[in-house]
Order: sequence, then structure tokens, then C-alpha cells
Amino acid sequence: MKLQNRSVLITGGNSGIGLGIATRLRDEGARGVIVGRNADTLADASHSLGDDFVALRCDVTKLDELEGMFRRAEEAVDKLDVLVVNAGGAVGVGSIQPFTEVDERSFAAMTDLNFKSVFFTVQKALPHLNDGASIVLVASIAVHKGFPGMSVYGACKGAVRSLARTLSTELMPRAIRVNVLSPGTIDTAVFSRLGFSENEAAAMKEEFAGLIPMKRTGSPGEMGGVAAFLASSDSSFVVGEEIVADGGVVNL
Repeated sequence: MKLQNRSVLITGGNSGIGLGIATRLRDEGARGVIVGRNADTLADASHSLGDDFVALRCDVTKLDELEGMFRRAEEAVDKLDVLVVNAGGAVGVGSIQPFTEVDERSFAAMTDLNFKSVFFTVQKALPHLNDGASIVLVASIAVHKGFPGMSVYGACKGAVRSLARTLSTELMPRAIRVNVLSPGTIDTAVFSRLGFSENEAAAMKEEFAGLIPMKRTGSPGEMGGVAAFLASSDSSFVVGEEIVADGGVVNL
């Protein structure tokens, strides 16, 4: 119970990696808030997590909604000890495009979701964080590897990694630690959200697994284990760092 009675907030906590993180933090004793845009998945996730978690609907790309969400979160669980900035992803407009085909609309959609929202989620959270809090920014192995068609997404995740270093310095007077979790290929519903059929999604997962030294994809629960370490006092001397959880893709 590394996070007994700690208050946490996870953006994008209504599905996939975010829900895996929320579940693990709950199992470590935390109570808190999950944030998402989809009312149906929020309701399902809230039911799964139980009474110690509140679900708040919010579009994290909109600053006025962020401010209101953090006010509601503090009313629900008091000031926060842990902030996990997970919302984002390579889905929707502009997610996978050749560099020469990226236009302003798709560029804005990707940067709003994967960098602007991260930057301002942390900024708007600061008045609602306790001194000594832990911030976990979720990036991607796209920080380290170039994937065709993902120029904007990869650049945004590189910016998130860089932001963690700067924030670690600026927030040191409040003893707030900022670290990064960079997942590899994780078994979530993202393949279906990209429009692939069930059989196509299964084939893609198998193909990706073959490229991973461990010969399997990761699970949201495994990402939750890394996040719990970074959120807890077990990582009290870890600041501005990144943990790559990808089954060995980057380093082997």
C-alpha cells in the first residue's frame, strides 16, 4: 500500500493505459479522480474503480475546462499528491500521416492533444497540488525511435520528455518531482479506435509483438506498476527521469 490515503488524479484515466494506472494506484491505497472525454467509458471505469474514485468529464485541450475540472477535483478529494498526465495518443485527425501531407489542421489536432494539453494540465494543476507531490508525464518510445507517418506525434512526445526536465528544475522549491513514463506497444483498444476490424487488430498486435525482444506486448497493468513506483516515495530520489517500458525495443 505505497499510496495509502494519497489523493491522485489521472487524465485519460477512463480507458487503456490510464485505467491501468488508476487501477494500480487504487490497489496501492490511493483515492482520487479519473478524467476523460467519453461519458460511457468514464462511467464504466468509475464503476470498475469503486467508491474511492470520482469520474470527471473534461476536454483537456480546452483551458477553461481544465481550470473548472481541477476546482471540482479539489472539492472531491482535497489537494492532490499525485498527478498523472496520460491523456493523448496517436488517434484521430493527423495521427498517422506522411510528413509531406501534414497540414495545419492535422498539426494543430496532434499538438493540442499531445503537447498543449500536457503543458497546461500541469500549469493549471499547480495551485491544487500539495508540496512534495509527484507528477508523472506519459510519453512514448516515439521519443527515441522514428516511426514513419508519426512526425508530429513523435515531436510532441519529445517535447513532453524535455518539459519534464525544465519543470523538475522550476518546481524544486516546492519539492514536486516530475518524471516520465514512456510505454512501448501496449495491448489496449487503440487498434480498434484506429478503425481496424477485430481480426486486423489481432494481426497487427501479433506483428508488433514479433518486433519486441520479449515477444509480447505490454499490459496497462504493467504501466500501472511503473507509474506507482514514480508516484510513491520508493522513487523519492528520482527527478526529471524517464522510464521506458517497452519490452526492450529501444535498448536491445
